[in-house]
Amino acid sequence: MLSDEEMIRQTRSWIRLVVAGSNFCPFVARELKNNTIHYQVAAHGNRKASLSYFKLECERLDKHPEIETSLLIFPHNFEVFEDYLELVNRAEKQLLKNGYEGIYQVAGFHPLYCFAGADESDPANYTNRSVYPMLHLLREESIDRALEKYTDPEGIPQRNINFARNKGIAYMKMLREQCL
Repeated sequence: MLSDEEMIRQTRSWIRLVVAGSNFCPFVARELKNNTIHYQVAAHGNRKASLSYFKLECERLDKHPEIETSLLIFPHNFEVFEDYLELVNRAEKQLLKNGYEGIYQVAGFHPLYCFAGADESDPANYTNRSVYPMLHLLREESIDRALEKYTDPEGIPQRNINFARNKGIAYMKMLREQCL
């Protein structure tokens, strides 16, 4: 069994090689350079425990404005993609319930990520296929600032899809597997 440090190393590698390397998120390079991404491994637990970890990450961001974004990694839970989607849904509801609407936003990444209506073998799914199931907490204020300075932010998803499809499934799979 891998240590938390090793799983964080793999996740960092995925962020660097896949997300930044493929320019899926044009804003991540700055955060990598500034070392403002927090990585947290969630121990074993049920959905309720996982949501408690999520709440703790929100509180961490509250207390540490120098952390720009946080990745909550679930290496032992949510192997089934549909179960993971339920976690994302509940995390979004928890943001509302705890008064974080407009403050934080959650994004999801999963090793079996599949966009609604997409075929599982579509290389475009690799834009969100991570090494572990994870919840990504972002500061909405920072997103807004970054988007103001970026030309055509609405085109980012389509550019990502085009990139992944042009590279193909074998390349996208190999790129992610290099992180392990």
